[in-house]
Amino acid sequence: MTSNKTPDGEQDAALKKLLNEEKRRFFTRKKFWVFIGLGAAVGFFWFFRSGGKAEGPQYKTEAVVQGKLVVKVSATGNLQPMNRVDVGSELSGMITQVFVDNNDMVKAGQVLAQLDLSKLKDAVARSKADLLSAEAQVAQTKATAMEARAMLERYRQVSALSEGKVPSKSEMDAAEANLKRAEANEAVARASVVQAKANLQLGETDLSKASIRSPINGVVLTRNIEPGQTVAATFQAPVLFSLADDLSKMKLQVDVDEADVAQVKVGQQATFSVDAWPGRKYSGVLTRVDFGSQTKDGVVSYPTLLEVKNEDLSLRPGMTATAEIVTVTHESALLVPNAALRFSPAAAATRPQKPSGTVMSRLMPRPPSTQTKTRMPPQEGAPRVWVLRDGQAVPVEVQPGPTNGQVTEIVSGDLEPGMQVITEMLSAAS
Repeated sequence: MTSNKTPDGEQDAALKKLLNEEKRRFFTRKKFWVFIGLGAAVGFFWFFRSGGKAEGPQYKTEAVVQGKLVVKVSATGNLQPMNRVDVGSELSGMITQVFVDNNDMVKAGQVLAQLDLSKLKDAVARSKADLLSAEAQVAQTKATAMEARAMLERYRQVSALSEGKVPSKSEMDAAEANLKRAEANEAVARASVVQAKANLQLGETDLSKASIRSPINGVVLTRNIEPGQTVAATFQAPVLFSLADDLSKMKLQVDVDEADVAQVKVGQQATFSVDAWPGRKYSGVLTRVDFGSQTKDGVVSYPTLLEVKNEDLSLRPGMTATAEIVTVTHESALLVPNAALRFSPAAAATRPQKPSGTVMSRLMPRPPSTQTKTRMPPQEGAPRVWVLRDGQAVPVEVQPGPTNGQVTEIVSGDLEPGMQVITEMLSAAS
């Protein structure tokens, strides 16, 4: 089969193919030189930009201010009445009546509950009978003693008239012995009267204790007894009621951590809050800081009491409160950030710096740096802050005072309000 193309058509096709190949080579060479030119331009730009300007450390600073410093210590505890009394029963028996309930206001001497009185009344009646019997025995022995005394007196008269002949000596001795026995029996009878009176008084006391009364003016917090229940006061009096004194004044016992107890003193003011009233602040005054410590879960703390006003009765016994005790208040204090006291150029220089610039610039070869290394002065034990002078970090020794965790008061040192202190080293400038 023969081709239909002519020799002239074959030449045209070959010429077109050659022209296309030359065109592709040209564009390929052009792209290469354009890429090389752009890379060279970027390299020269970076070289001249970085070569004419030396890199130096950059710092973050904050101003020294003069203002009010308030230092607080936080502690958590529970609210309790100023005076809480647990009322129990010294006697065993069955409760027949209960006259009060929770939240009832009571007065001192008011009857709260009543025990069964039947056995106690019987005991009192028996003691009264024993007392009457003892008193009758006294009268009987008294008469016997009077009879023996009269008999002895007659014997003595007869002996005097008979000049000692009668009665005989044995009869005189017997009369004297009878008188002494009668006087002794009278003394025993009188002692029995005293004992009977004591038993009667004891029975009457038990009868009065069967009426369980309130020892204070206050409110009933808890009632733990119901009519018909039996009270067994064997070794310890069971608690039947818990009473609280005036709830318009309460106490808050908090646990102050051992690290903060040196700052806490009697008379300091405090504020606290409870979960029942979010956003509301209550005030209190420290009245006692215990010397004795307590340990809970390995943490040593010291019980501290605050006196709290509760005039609207919004606070209730047992509520958990978080208190903030104001330990220091300085109206015009020279304050620096705590970060300035922690800052050290030598330590900051050892931190790895984050590489700056684009990916292309980091891939390109860098020229030698013209930056000169600054030797930092050796660190000493004295507290210091660092300030910028002519672009250099200069140490200033200071004497720090109290701190609230964010700023610290400077008691002495070459610092003035408005001066900029270094708090952090930033990445080096490029």
